[in-house]
Amino acid sequence: MADLTIPEGGFWPAPEIPQPNIYPMEWRVETEKLAAIYEKSKRVVWNPADLPWDGLNPDDFTREQRLGIMYWFAVLANFDASGPAVFARATIQAFEKHEEDPVRKCFFSITRDEMNHEECCQRTIAKLWPGGPLDWTPSDDLESAAHNNIGWLYHNGGRYWNGYNSAVGKYSLPVLFTSFMMGEMAASTLFRGMASGTQHPVFSEMFQRIGRDESRHLQICMTILENEWPGLTDDTRTLITRQLRAGFVFLSMILWEPPEGFWELPPYFLANHRVLMDHAREAGLGVLSYEEQAENWRVAMARIRAIVERWGIAFPAIPELDLEGVPVDFIDPEDIIPVF
Repeated sequence: MADLTIPEGGFWPAPEIPQPNIYPMEWRVETEKLAAIYEKSKRVVWNPADLPWDGLNPDDFTREQRLGIMYWFAVLANFDASGPAVFARATIQAFEKHEEDPVRKCFFSITRDEMNHEECCQRTIAKLWPGGPLDWTPSDDLESAAHNNIGWLYHNGGRYWNGYNSAVGKYSLPVLFTSFMMGEMAASTLFRGMASGTQHPVFSEMFQRIGRDESRHLQICMTILENEWPGLTDDTRTLITRQLRAGFVFLSMILWEPPEGFWELPPYFLANHRVLMDHAREAGLGVLSYEEQAENWRVAMARIRAIVERWGIAFPAIPELDLEGVPVDFIDPEDIIPVF
């Protein structure tokens, strides 16, 4: 066995690693509840390929209904397909900032789940409308309206992605996680309603599984926020209030309808959006009525209000839902944190 080499005067200390950096590696655990949630996420993992896709027959729907379903999933993909990238970026950020190990692992689990959710959008669209969302040529006015609406929708998605890229390194954890919590609360609300309303077994099982994932994501966010919210500064509370308002406006595109004056959309977008959503509703997808969507959103916002006000965070006014609160001025879309 070779002898150790010990330099005269002792070993040389390694250079200090510039931060932010994922090194030095460590596995610190401060929140056992998060570690338990991560373990649960490994036990309940599922494969979108195992859903009963053979039962999804395009011939069971009219052309308008197939287009409507494709359009709804294209709208959903503006949010769900961003999920893997959003949480992958957040996972890297958690490593660089040396968050405790369960935080990093929980972010990884959300990234994996969101990839499943994106795959559900991908598989449904490929099955019912090959080439969708945008790689196809419309053949009439209805198809042209759908194609054009999706193009405008993804234009806005690109703007919000730019905003997220700048926000993830700029905002503190309480602000980031409040935005994440807002998205997960919205998602669990959406898929719970869709699962109970759909008439098709593929979508029923899909929405149930996605809904369970989103509820677990919400639990992760709330556990982290319970650690982060104590001791908030007044400036951070004010910023969170603005982010809550921005989150409502951003997520209303899939949960309800986009409020005016925030999204960059042509004047005909909403009218055509309603027509296409009606076709998806008639197909038995489980799309709630306008009034049902509004009530679902109102219930979700009431839950969020109860949570944030407990920590001295003012709730923003949501006049679209007749919810009173602190008025919030216009927010630059590229300054919000879009997550779903």
